[in-house]
Amino acid sequence: MPLKRRDFLKLVGGAAFLSAMPSCTDAAETKLLKNENKPGFYVRFYKPFKPVDIIKWRLKVDGLCDNPQTFDISVLKNFKKASQVSRMKCVECWSAKAKWAGFRPRTLFDIVKPNSEAKFLYIHSADDYYEYIPMDVLLHSRTLFVYEMNDRPLPNEHGAPLRLIIPPKYGYKSIKTIVRLEFVSKGGVGYWSQFGYSPDATIQPGEDYPLDIGKGVEIKKPGELEY
Repeated sequence: MPLKRRDFLKLVGGAAFLSAMPSCTDAAETKLLKNENKPGFYVRFYKPFKPVDIIKWRLKVDGLCDNPQTFDISVLKNFKKASQVSRMKCVECWSAKAKWAGFRPRTLFDIVKPNSEAKFLYIHSADDYYEYIPMDVLLHSRTLFVYEMNDRPLPNEHGAPLRLIIPPKYGYKSIKTIVRLEFVSKGGVGYWSQFGYSPDATIQPGEDYPLDIGKGVEIKKPGELEY
């Protein structure tokens, strides 16, 4: 089960958790990305770090696949584009909705060709965050690799140049600022799961405070939030 809000705050530490984050849209920006309760969509990282230089950024895809490759963002933007409006739910009991655009994992998989032993994708972030995502979750019709948010390039504070969106799962599975995708045969313990978060991370019935609605909503069934 996900941690309660007060337990989460104890883990990340009050001072680091509440520090303000500047707006970072320039690839040469050197200010740290930090947590901030921005209106409409809160910003969350597990630790402060510098934005990546999108011009130099590369996505390495390797592990148990027949055609490992390295991509820059311009190549990824040439993949068949997909978009959706979906809500991301945080274990802190808030959620936020946005229009996301990018490509489905299957589009990438058709190029790099994961082999039959590949059961999980071990995803590495620029800030050393990491997660293990099962292949069936990645192939879900609502899972999306994202490079645009609300019809604009994905901002650094929300994971530029590339992040994952998995609407039926809590936000800690929607890893941001991805730099490497590694196909592996066995899953492992993701960063927050070592502190008690559910490895499965499916959103559970309970309370939610949608930032765009402004009042509490009861979650009545597991999975993606439909409001």
